[in-house]
Amino acid sequence: MPQPQNRHAYWKGNVRLSLVTFPVELYVGVSDAQKVRLHKLSKESGERVHYKDTTESEGTLKKSDIVKGYEYEKGQYIEIDDDELNKLKIESTHTIDLVRFTDMKDIDPIYFDKPYYIVPQGKLAQEAYITVRDALRESKKVALGQVTIGGRERIAAIKACGKGLLLETLRYNYEVREAGQYFEDISEKIKPDKDQIALAQQLIKSKSGKFDPKTFKDTYQEGLLEIIHAKLGHRKAKLPKEAPQPDNVVNIMDALKRSLEQSGGKNKAKPAAKKKAPAKKTAKKTSAKKKAA
Repeated sequence: MPQPQNRHAYWKGNVRLSLVTFPVELYVGVSDAQKVRLHKLSKESGERVHYKDTTESEGTLKKSDIVKGYEYEKGQYIEIDDDELNKLKIESTHTIDLVRFTDMKDIDPIYFDKPYYIVPQGKLAQEAYITVRDALRESKKVALGQVTIGGRERIAAIKACGKGLLLETLRYNYEVREAGQYFEDISEKIKPDKDQIALAQQLIKSKSGKFDPKTFKDTYQEGLLEIIHAKLGHRKAKLPKEAPQPDNVVNIMDALKRSLEQSGGKNKAKPAAKKKAPAKKTAKKTSAKKKAA
């Protein structure tokens, strides 16, 4: 996990719960600073390719000559200046009002956007900060509000996180695509066998455990670093061999059984009970009935 060098707050302001207000700082909870970045270079000179703000008729433009605009038709724009955009910002850009509380399970994970660590500003803010943290943890609730970060208003979800608080920005409803349109072709008539589902559950159980992000490797990142180090060291890169393509599943039941064996699990699925054939009438009983008649 990357360690902070010189810690700089991304945002400073206040958290307000009714009449309780305390100053805080936000720090970005994730970073891609350690990811390898590739630049475009000239194949002939080896120099880096730069990007400039240009138009076909005017060439390169100054920043002061550039405005924002919305394309309402192909090639047709409505200009919108910065003063108009600034008027759209919420009245208080430095206070997060906690206006609602909800259970974490009620927020679909698809709405989560970006995490930020909330840190109290100074010792005087710690008592109120810890009070809100403990209240959220013990009630198992998430606090909801809104915050302006980077000039954009976002939904904010605040929850207890270790010794502190974590703020996660949430996407708005219009930003999330409806899942139904993608799943509409999935048939509801297909009903898997119960033994088949039981085997799948056994396979899941055999591979279950606590989430540890260290067990997952970014193979692309590691491979890219190996190529770079190999080129710097004038040697051949040691790259993993291409993994064999999986076979097409012909029989799901057989595939589940083999998967369970490979994972070290035991097949506990009970074989389907055979229906008993109706008992045949004996000749003695039949002759006895005839005599009685």
